Amino acid sequence: MSQPVTTRPAVLVARAIFPDIIEQLSRHFDVEANPDDALWPREELVRRLQGKQGVFTTGSERIDAALLAQCPGLRICANMAVGYNNFDLPAMTAAGVLATNAPGVLTETTADMGFALLMAAARRVTEGEHFLRAGRWDRWAYDMLIGQDVHGSTLGIIGMGRIGQAIARRGALGFGMRVIYHNRSRLPEADEAAVGARYVSKQELLRTADHVMLVVPYSAESHHIIGAAELALMKPSATLTNIARGGIVDDAALAAALREGRLAAAGLDVFEGEPRVHPELLACRNVVLTPHIGSATVPTRRAMARLAADNLIGYLLHGKPLTPLNPQVATA
Repeated sequence: MSQPVTTRPAVLVARAIFPDIIEQLSRHFDVEANPDDALWPREELVRRLQGKQGVFTTGSERIDAALLAQCPGLRICANMAVGYNNFDLPAMTAAGVLATNAPGVLTETTADMGFALLMAAARRVTEGEHFLRAGRWDRWAYDMLIGQDVHGSTLGIIGMGRIGQAIARRGALGFGMRVIYHNRSRLPEADEAAVGARYVSKQELLRTADHVMLVVPYSAESHHIIGAAELALMKPSATLTNIARGGIVDDAALAAALREGRLAAAGLDVFEGEPRVHPELLACRNVVLTPHIGSATVPTRRAMARLAADNLIGYLLHGKPLTPLNPQVATA
C-alpha cells in the first residue's frame, strides 16, 4: 500500500480547467497549471513533467512507455474522461504509475447526447436547418426532408456498459423502442429486463436495427468494428450514431455509404484522428457532426474535473484513489 507523504507533491494540470479546481489542488500540491490551454508537443509535456508526482490529463496527452521512461518520479495520471485510450495501461502498470479515469459522472449526460444525435440524424434536423438558412424553403411538399421514425422503431446498441444501459432505458421507456444489444459479454437477465433490452449477435443487430448506437471503448480489438462489411449489413433506411471513440468506425467507409445512399444518415460526436474530420464526411449532407461534446454540460464537466482532482488528492496524500484503472499499482 502506498504510504501518505509529508511533503507537498508537485502536479501538472495539462490543460485549462475550472479555476476553482486549480484552487482545490493548490491547497494540497505545488501546481503547475496551463491557463492558456496550450497544446504542448510531446517534448514540452515531458519537460514539464520533470519533478512532478502527478498529472491531471484530459485525453489529449499520450502516456506511454517512452514518456514514462523520461519521467521517473511520476506516480499517477488522472484522466478527466471515462475513456483512457490515451493511456498505455500495461506500460503504466509496469512502471508503477497509477491510472485513473472519471466513470459514472458522465453517464446520463452522454446518453442524452446520443439520443440528440440519433434524433437529429433520423429527422434530418441539420439538413433542415441548412435548407432553411439557405433560403430554399418556399413551400410545403409531401416529401420535403422526410426522415425516419424514432418512436416504435428498433434500436441496436453495441456496447452495454453504463452509458449503453442509459441509452437503452431512454429508448425502451421513453420512445417505446424495441431494444437489442451486442456486447463482449451478455448482461445478467435481471439487468436486461431492467433496461428492456434483448441480446443478439452483432450481425443480427446490424441487419435488424433501424438505429444503431455505438458505445464501446476504443482498443486495438474495437478498431474499425464498423467498416464497409458491417455497413453493408445495415438497412439503407438505418442510421448510425457514434458517441464512443473515433477509430471504432471506418470514417471513409461510412462517408461512402452515406454518399451512395446505402445508409440513410449518421450522427457523429467522435472521429478518427480528431480534431481532424475526414473531408468526405464534411461533404455529406446526411450526417450530423459535433466536436466531441458528449459530456459537455456544466454540471457534468465540473463533476469530471472534481473526480480527477479527488483521485490525485486521494492517491498522493492518502494512497487511496477513487477510480483506479490498474488498482494493483495502488496496493503494491
